[in-house]
Amino acid sequence: MKITVYEVRPDEKEYLCQAAEQYGVELKLVRGTMTQENISEADGADGIAILGETKLGANLVEEVARRGIRVVATRTIGYDHIDLNAAKSNGVHICNGYYDPDGVAEYTVMLMLMALRNYKQALFRANANDYSLGGLMGKELRNLTVGIVGTGKIGQKVAQKLNGFGCELLAYSRRQNADTSTGIRYCTLEELYAKSDIISLHVPLSNQTRYMIDRAAIGQMKDGVILINCARGELMCVEDIIWGIETMKIGALGLDVIEDEEGIYHRDRRSDIIKNRNMAYIRQFPNVTMTQHMAFYTKEAVKSMAESGIVNIVRCLEGVENPNMIC
Repeated sequence: MKITVYEVRPDEKEYLCQAAEQYGVELKLVRGTMTQENISEADGADGIAILGETKLGANLVEEVARRGIRVVATRTIGYDHIDLNAAKSNGVHICNGYYDPDGVAEYTVMLMLMALRNYKQALFRANANDYSLGGLMGKELRNLTVGIVGTGKIGQKVAQKLNGFGCELLAYSRRQNADTSTGIRYCTLEELYAKSDIISLHVPLSNQTRYMIDRAAIGQMKDGVILINCARGELMCVEDIIWGIETMKIGALGLDVIEDEEGIYHRDRRSDIIKNRNMAYIRQFPNVTMTQHMAFYTKEAVKSMAESGIVNIVRCLEGVENPNMIC
């Protein structure tokens, strides 16, 4: 069996090779994203593994199918960069990656605590030898209500970790599948917005969830609400959350993702002109903490993601049941 892997990062190469050896797979590793110009690198392959920067649109899917390649596995959990309708109509199977939810859940809680304790400003001051306390008074999580939007694997894990802090936990999800022993109580989205001091997003990006946090949604929330997003940037309308910060309706933001981050995050852009005005503007607020889409980035997760790119293709081609099969 032959697999061509695109977007190979140095931190995952070892794990890709280990998985290939374990499953008897012949690998071809390509550093760049898959495009019309380099898809010939996959000629003769039984499957292709990609990451999120490869935009697998209809034309590229057709090229994959024309070459007789039956499976594309993204090593990411999200798969909004893939045209699933085109994949289905061309007989190309799509699988998504997997990793344990603990890393993202821990990172989510970290952003909550950083927002509550004004850590961004404390860090900036300390770097300039300013150790004053004015404006840095925080709040204690145990006295607050946290709303979790989406109780999939990551949302449930966030609830488990927050349970130990003693805060009240509200949740809204299409599937009410969380373990109630975590202290979680399901409610309507409107109630969650109205009662939560902190709101954390853990839903996939879809036509239904795109811009779910807009000016109307923010208007339903408490004054001074803290919003956390470690899921997908496009869940939030960035212009509307800027409005929320400027009007002080939003008390703080913890963002690991942001709209139009493609081509910026995960790259060294120190010497470049970055064409994303909203991103440049929002990051300067003292109550906005932004990181570069790294909540997932642990040794354990990278290993699992790399392995998934190999294992999912093998399972699909061998006809083995695969919970990560999307279509």
